[in-house]
Parts: sequence; structure tokens; C-alpha cells
Amino acid sequence: MTREEAVEAAAGLPSKAWLRETLIPAWIDRAVWPGRAGFVEMFDPADPDREPGPVKTTLVTARLTYVFSHAHLLDPKGEALAAARHGFTFLRDACREGGQGRFLHSVREDGTPVDARTDLYDLAFVLFAMAWYYRATRDEQALAIAGEVIGFIEGEMAHPQGGFAEDTLGTLPRRQNPHMHLLEAFHALAEATGGQRWLDHADAIVRLAREHLVDAEAGTLGEYFTDDWHPAPGVAGTVCEPGHHFEWTWLLLHHWRLTGDTQARDLAERLYGFAIRHGIDDGPAGPLAAFDAFDRSGNVTAATKLLWPQTEAIKAFLARIECLGDADAAVRLDRHLASLFRWFVAPETGLWFNQLAKDGTPAQAVIPVRVLYHLLLALAEWERVRAG
Repeated sequence: MTREEAVEAAAGLPSKAWLRETLIPAWIDRAVWPGRAGFVEMFDPADPDREPGPVKTTLVTARLTYVFSHAHLLDPKGEALAAARHGFTFLRDACREGGQGRFLHSVREDGTPVDARTDLYDLAFVLFAMAWYYRATRDEQALAIAGEVIGFIEGEMAHPQGGFAEDTLGTLPRRQNPHMHLLEAFHALAEATGGQRWLDHADAIVRLAREHLVDAEAGTLGEYFTDDWHPAPGVAGTVCEPGHHFEWTWLLLHHWRLTGDTQARDLAERLYGFAIRHGIDDGPAGPLAAFDAFDRSGNVTAATKLLWPQTEAIKAFLARIECLGDADAAVRLDRHLASLFRWFVAPETGLWFNQLAKDGTPAQAVIPVRVLYHLLLALAEWERVRAG
């Protein structure tokens, strides 16, 4: 696809009307089963009426509570608010344990624990969901729960080497990913409430990234770490992901916009540069798309292409357009959006292929519903920046 072809294709891409009229109504129907608690976690397009499993996770419940809360703000006349309330109720009454900021990793529909550990990654998305549910409803319960959660994280999961433990079991290796999503949640809570406390928490995560997670000289972000933030032993310590380089780019530029922290901007520049140089397949043989993984030298180690790294690349391009006036990112945005809807997402249905092989052959048929969070947020950011 040439630049000219990509720009022409992007001009006719789905807009906010598509989010309102196609994507969200279709996924409310797929994810919310009448009379059943929680959300459908996996959707099989070949068997759309398959009975949802009995186990529900805090992660999926929180992500979809966010999705439908944000969707309500995009279209207050739609049906998304009822779906958001459905998710919030299950989070509050079934996934939450004892009103102490602790959430179970997974439960049955009646709230019976399946996996009783409390996971930092889950809690980051609970905080994110509470921020957006509060924006959608002004329900003070959401902020009270957010207060409980940050109290639990600080009181029970703070790690002596910086950051927070993976979970209440002390699982290793440590990961950058939960901390990245904590930063996202803190930004969302700061914007929802105007509270400085949330920006202070965000500052601490950015400092952790600068001191331990990112090799600023190389421009690489590790995924897996030892207890004291050294790269994990073996192959795990070499793993990097283009999608997370792009996601941190978006978050760090957003942090700069909120706080004026120029070090965050400079760190974003390093991560973005490495991902652009090494993490995108723009050859003629398959879809223009971010790869799933590369190593700290930039060698591609997983040439498959999941959907979510594409949405994070889109968000990074948008942040660079908004914050830096980057003309090259604007060209990349048009090309990447055109590729997204040509290869991954079906505009007619809002279904997607979750992963493609390098040549574009679908590698997964069943859809993890949790990925809707990535798609909705990227396209909502596209609308927001275009409107600005």
C-alpha cells in the first residue's frame, strides 16, 4: 500500500458514528448475556451463541466497565451506560473482597472465589474503570473504591526495591506492564477528579520507568525483571515488545501534557524511535503492522502481529501529532489506520482477528473480549484529537 493509497483509504474510515452505531451496540449484545452476571470473556464468531463460561475475571470485568463507561460519554443516548452499570455491580459485589481494596483474580458468577490472589495488573484496571465510571455517572462509590484500592496497593503491595509486587503471592518475574497500567489509571483519575494525589502517584511511576524499566540510552523497555529490577535471567530478560514501547510513548507524552515533565517527553522520544526503527513491518508481503516482540538489540523475535500493538501505535502517533505537531506521525497514522481496517477489523460487524501471521494469515479465530479496551480507546483518541 503506497502512501497515497493509504491516505485515500483513511479518508473513508469509520468515524465516531461507527463507534456509536456499530462497534458498541454489537459488543453490548455479545458481551452481556441477559440474566447472567459479569461479561462474556471469549467470543467465537463461528459459534456466537456458545454458552459463556462460569468463571469471570476481575480483569475483563474492569476493562469492559471502562469500555462501556467511555462509550456512554461518546453517546449518552445509547445503551452503554446500562452495560457499564452491569460491570460495575459485578466488580463491586462479586470481585471485590471485604471492602478493603482487595479484588479476587477470578470468581464464579455468584462471587465464589476461583483464584483468590490479588493481582496488581487487575487492580490497575479496577482503578482505570473507577475513573471512567465516575466520569460517566458521578457515582461517588467509584471514587471510594478507588481510594480503597490505592490504599491496599500502597499498604500491602509496596516493594522495598521500588514499585509494587506482582500479586499477593510474590510471583516472579516482576513486570513493567502492571506499572504501565497504573500510570494510565492515575492519569485517568487525575483527569476525572482534578486531584493532585493521582498526579503524584503518576510521577512515582514515571520515575520508576526512568530509573529501572527503560534503558534510556538504547531506547528499550524491558518486560521481565528480577526482584531488584535487573533484567530477568535467560531469554525473558531480553524480551521487548513494540506495542508497549508505543503505549509508553502515549502515556509519557500524556504525562508531559498534564505535568510539564520534560524528562517524560524525552523518554517517550527514545522509546518511540526504537520502536519505529525496529518494530514495524512495512514491507510489501503482508500487513503494515507492529510486530509482537523484538529483543534489546532490535531483532524481531515474534513476527506475528496481534491487534493490540496496532492500537497502541495509533495512540502513539496521535500523541505525537497532538503534543509535538509531528507530520511524519500523521502520515504513519493514516497508513496504520487503513491497515487496521483492511487486515484486522471488519467495519461491518466490529469483529476482529486477534492475531495475524507475518503475511496476514489469521492465526487466532476466537476473540478475547478484553481487547475491546484497546480498540475503543485508540479510536476514541482518534476522534478526540481530530476534534481538537
